Amino acid sequence: MGSEGQEVKLVGVWFSPYVHRVAWALKLKGIQYEFVEQNMRDPNKRSSLLLDCNPIYKKIPVLLHNGKPIVESLFIIEYIDETWKDNPILPTDPYERAMARFWAPLIDEMM
Repeated sequence: MGSEGQEVKLVGVWFSPYVHRVAWALKLKGIQYEFVEQNMRDPNKRSSLLLDCNPIYKKIPVLLHNGKPIVESLFIIEYIDETWKDNPILPTDPYERAMARFWAPLIDEMM
């Protein structure tokens, strides 16, 4: 179940580890996507696409799937895993999946 006939865009910058996290999830799932580079260094030069998709935080990454925005890398990865069932990212066992969700934010804090 690939992304044929679906619009998938990843809004971000090439040097963001959070954007890389989402890009790897998309690659693991075999999902084709368009990368939309942003200027995050100058807040006045952020694109209208980013501001429309994430008007509250105005941050990256943003995944656009058929025009619907999903924000925050961990939420995006869960969305990817639940939308495209092939090649699961999270464990299928509920306990192991809960442990993965528990550890992910803690690892982020250490980065």
